[in-house]
Amino acid sequence: MRRRIDVHDGDRADTADMTDFDRGTGWGRDEAPLSAVAHTGEREVETTLRPRTLDSFVGQPRVREQLQLVLESARKRGVPPDHVLLSGPPGLGKTSLAMIIAAELDTSIRITSGPALEKAGDLAAMLSNLAEGDVLFIDEIHRIARPAEEMLYLAMEDFRVDVVVGKGPGATSIPLEIPPFTLVGATTRSGALTGPLRDRFGFTGQMEFYTPEELEQVLKRSASILGIAIDDEGRAEIARRSRGTPRIANRLLRRVRDYAEVRADGVATLPVVRAALQVYDVDELGLDRLDRAVLDALVRSFNGGPVGVSTLAVAVGEEPTTVEEVCEPYLVRAGMLARTPRGRVATALAWEHLGLQPPPEVGRLDAATPSLFD
Repeated sequence: MRRRIDVHDGDRADTADMTDFDRGTGWGRDEAPLSAVAHTGEREVETTLRPRTLDSFVGQPRVREQLQLVLESARKRGVPPDHVLLSGPPGLGKTSLAMIIAAELDTSIRITSGPALEKAGDLAAMLSNLAEGDVLFIDEIHRIARPAEEMLYLAMEDFRVDVVVGKGPGATSIPLEIPPFTLVGATTRSGALTGPLRDRFGFTGQMEFYTPEELEQVLKRSASILGIAIDDEGRAEIARRSRGTPRIANRLLRRVRDYAEVRADGVATLPVVRAALQVYDVDELGLDRLDRAVLDALVRSFNGGPVGVSTLAVAVGEEPTTVEEVCEPYLVRAGMLARTPRGRVATALAWEHLGLQPPPEVGRLDAATPSLFD
């Protein structure tokens, strides 16, 4: 069976083959090398690198095992599997897993996003075009409009929707039966999902950040597909600086390839990788220019904090949401920044990374602050 992917984006609907499609969110600081959001120009390349089966999907062993049981059980019973919710930060493979689910079920997938479903009619149009067993993938499902979400409740439970025709006292509700389907929702903010919507998913997979060893496997596979010559030490260096995110690892791999082809002999050895990442402002701990600017402002301008995120954002010339949603998550995970009720505070590791001596009181805060680099 030849699978098809239908793509819905607001008022525009496209249809593409699985090998020709990728979709990125395209908002925020999406042109930075260490942003986990897909760049506009890299979507076609990402499509080439997407795994096609669960066996070829690297990482997320727990989610893969659980999902394999769900799909295999549904195939044996001859029914569509339960609705699936995939939760986790961007760039970890939620869209790839949605496509793999459709491939494993040998069925079609229709793709849309929460912001594109502004009205109940938008969702009704998609649901009415589903065939039995199809997969409907809604990215950023927590951003779906409330009228569409309420229609989705009935569709997920009873496989029908009520279409309202007319307005006022003369309005009538026409029940529309839809064939059984599987909804795959993806969200980067599971806490923003309403309780009724979350409860209607039969399986929830929490995506975790990748280990450096898993990222090395991702890079080995990507280098083979793209024809990039890179040695083991070079792969390990990129994996170590990729923030536990495959999308970032693949992006850095392509930038290293560019450097190797232009300024080296085309082979990405460890010295070449280090030189390339220096050009692209990615330091040895995986911090980029903006990350270091935030730490520098926090330490030098505010003596390590505490300071509010709005004040910190003004100091580095960025929007508060950019600092809070793009920089802070990794800095907190890396143990360089702590969120306190009074504001953001730099840890001893942040001072040391900038080559400065931390004040004595910073050590007491660090006792309860774990680091990725311990």
